[in-house]
Amino acid sequence: MSLLLNLRDIATITRRNFTRLLRTPQLLFFSSVQPIMFLLLFNYVFGGAVTQAGTGTQSYINFLLPGILAQTSIFGSLQTGIGMADDLNKGVIDRFRSLPMSRSAVVAGRALADASRNVMVLLIMLLVGELIGFRFNNGIGNGLLALLVTLLFGFAFSWISLTIGLLVRDPETAQTSGFVWVFPLVFASSVFVPTQTMPDWLRKFAENQPVTQVVNATRYLMQGIGDSASVWRTLLWVAGIIIIFVPLAVYRYRKAV
Repeated sequence: MSLLLNLRDIATITRRNFTRLLRTPQLLFFSSVQPIMFLLLFNYVFGGAVTQAGTGTQSYINFLLPGILAQTSIFGSLQTGIGMADDLNKGVIDRFRSLPMSRSAVVAGRALADASRNVMVLLIMLLVGELIGFRFNNGIGNGLLALLVTLLFGFAFSWISLTIGLLVRDPETAQTSGFVWVFPLVFASSVFVPTQTMPDWLRKFAENQPVTQVVNATRYLMQGIGDSASVWRTLLWVAGIIIIFVPLAVYRYRKAV
């Protein structure tokens, strides 16, 4: 019975946050503009040079878009911590505390609602990619599976962002601190260029960090580049992050309120 009540509370908070998202369409708009700019700029400004540097016969847009999808999902996860810090500042969490509801539902509902926003942004990115030449070269089914893997990874990173937001308790600090740890992971990865082009010391880090794994998994499922081991490594990263940061975020929430 308690499990059903907890699920009901999670569904209620998720619906609340999703409704808020629908009422602020400018957030969805600007969440989509940034990755579209990354996609267009890197494809048309750096595409020729990067193709010569090592993407082989694969067109750069087919190489780039899977990485941009992963990047978009990860950057989108930062909004989870910012939103939680904002709710703490505005006293929304104090109102939740006065209600007979599961405390874990508040953090879970925030993460799930932001995951739904990621779905919409990634679909927009796919549409833009199709318009400029991207194609699923490994089947639509594998392409959809790639989206699911990317969304799961972003959902896992949302729990890291939630923990940071609950620790700093300030939206601006949550935004700044989020980019501090996410930027090195994104740019020192295989999102934009093959890791083989990097110096040896950087390549060892890039090839074994989680962002490269999810990019390689997405690229493998969408384009058939690489091997299936990256998919399993990505799922292991997702499981590890969730196992560590879900209880940590719930603990920090209980301490915060």
